[in-house]
Amino acid sequence: MITLLIFVILLGQLARLQFFQGAGFQKEAVVNRTRVVREKAPRGVIYDRDGRILARNTAIYNIVLIPAELPDDPDYAMSQQKRRALYTEVYNIIHEKLIELAPTPAPTPPPPDPEVTRLIIDASRPPQPSVLSVDEMDELVLERELGSAFLPVVVASNLPREAALAVAEETYRLPGVHLQLQPRREYPSGLYTSHIIGYMGPIPEEEEKTYAEKGYAPDAWVGWSDLEYQYEEVLHGKPGVRVLEVDVKGNEQRVVGEPTEPVPGHNLILSLDLELQKIMFDALVAGVNPKRSSSAAAVAVDPRTGYVLGMVSLPSYDNNVFADGITEEEYRAIVDSPGYPLLDHAISGLYPPGSTFKLVTASAGLQEQVITHKTILNAPGIIYLPNRNFPDNPDLAQPFVCWIYKSGGEHGDVNVVQALAVSCDIFFYKVGGGWPVADFNGLGVDILAEYARLFGFGELSGIDLPGENAGLVPDPKWKRLAKGERWVTGDTYNMAIGQGDVLATPLQVTMMTAAVANDGLLYKPQVVAAITDAENRLVQFNRPVVRRELPIDPKHLETVRQGMWYTVNADFGTAPDAALPDVEIAGKTGTAEFFDPQLGRDLTGNLPTHAWFTAFAPYQDPEIAITVFVYNGGEGSVAAAPIAREILRQYFELKARDEATGAKTLLDQLEAIAP
Repeated sequence: MITLLIFVILLGQLARLQFFQGAGFQKEAVVNRTRVVREKAPRGVIYDRDGRILARNTAIYNIVLIPAELPDDPDYAMSQQKRRALYTEVYNIIHEKLIELAPTPAPTPPPPDPEVTRLIIDASRPPQPSVLSVDEMDELVLERELGSAFLPVVVASNLPREAALAVAEETYRLPGVHLQLQPRREYPSGLYTSHIIGYMGPIPEEEEKTYAEKGYAPDAWVGWSDLEYQYEEVLHGKPGVRVLEVDVKGNEQRVVGEPTEPVPGHNLILSLDLELQKIMFDALVAGVNPKRSSSAAAVAVDPRTGYVLGMVSLPSYDNNVFADGITEEEYRAIVDSPGYPLLDHAISGLYPPGSTFKLVTASAGLQEQVITHKTILNAPGIIYLPNRNFPDNPDLAQPFVCWIYKSGGEHGDVNVVQALAVSCDIFFYKVGGGWPVADFNGLGVDILAEYARLFGFGELSGIDLPGENAGLVPDPKWKRLAKGERWVTGDTYNMAIGQGDVLATPLQVTMMTAAVANDGLLYKPQVVAAITDAENRLVQFNRPVVRRELPIDPKHLETVRQGMWYTVNADFGTAPDAALPDVEIAGKTGTAEFFDPQLGRDLTGNLPTHAWFTAFAPYQDPEIAITVFVYNGGEGSVAAAPIAREILRQYFELKARDEATGAKTLLDQLEAIAP
């Protein structure tokens, strides 16, 4: 009876296992004989306006082990013996092939100029093969088996094709060993465009959940900076998925179900001209004194559209160094270099704009009828602003000097065109803050700050790059909150000539100049002009975007442009070295004092100065606006204007060449078919 009862219980248990849990066991069996393979989608390519490649995909040859497919044995010791024999064979095949392929050592090149390398941080190196030892392979496989035994373990990376194929040819007798083609991002223009293109890296730990929710694999690489970051979701594409049935040795038997094909990412077509970008980069490197200046920037835009034609930041770095992952030592070498190589000084660096800001003060003064184009103001080398509480006490008056006073000179009676041409500080002190001695009312801080913001200062331009700084337009409220002090007329004087607490980026100065050149349209600067799919079909065309139309009469902007013309083309202007024989350039110099505790003051007590030059050309029909900034460069007329001249000279040579051939850019062709 007891025997019968036991039999019935066992029979019931068997039935329960078969009928109620059988589906579960069947599911486990399927899992044990299938492998899910994710196929990475090709990342979108980045092109310049002429179709030149700035970022593309290449392949790295890796050897991987899949733990679930490795030799196994009920006897653990025997299993380990078989596996270590396999690891040893893989290691030996690769090692012998690498020795065979080893090149003859090249002669050691001469060391680079240490001063030049301060502006060019070239930390790139060709991808180096990496092969794990047998013990390292064993350790990583054991770790992976504790998690997901079907995920591959990379045991050799960056292999030459010949070495990788030598292993692949033997995989038929090496269970669990596979050749893996890993996508690698390559940047042909490297140093020239690194601050625009950016670089990629593994998913940051703090963003793993966010990317996982978007369908990213744990081992995916994502954009970390600049366009690679800004347009990550456009460039990334969608991975494909295949479910494979495999035998006990891991060999593929068939595809289960319908595979999902990877969808390539979209391509970016930039407004950037790579040839002009190289011209700007080389001119900046050649023109900047690295013993004096730790950084510099140059920006060129089309004033008719706001498209960015070129943008350079020094010191630069080669973004290819990030393509294979970067060591802590290599990263520190870049980050700790003088001048902050990873910072894009063109859009993130904040500096007093100096006399380039006089374009704002002049425009505001004319529009608000503080002056006309005929107004004459007397400009001695120095003026004394009376103390507001004790205006009759000359000992309490505050001196304000013009730059020319340092050499004992003065500008005398000048109008606004002449004042711009000679960059007269006294004239703009009076226009900005007034001159109580002669009952001359200036703009005042509120109106001056309003016009500064209209021209784009103190706000983000909206450029499609991350990391832009808004800069600072100071006013009484800001000073009270930031410094606990009240605003005085002297603050307005300083602001009127781009000094004091005014801070701007080289991009903001360029967009201001473009707005003066085009009769008052402040454009949104754009780097990406178009997006295409993998078949080069147009997906999106980014038309010019006007941020605002400046409330300034075109005749007043014409007066300001005349002042810029005389700056470059008149003997008495501050930038005769910027003139070209065949193209009329209009520009404005800037020499902006700043405080740096490491630089201090010179022997005569003067603060160091940044060098600025901003310009547009041709004068009658502007098609390019450009700004050159040199940190601690000295006078803008000496350090920045000649660099801008060289850039513009070569730009118009390129234009003449292209017009002679009648060639249409890729961007022109896409615009022609854009809706």
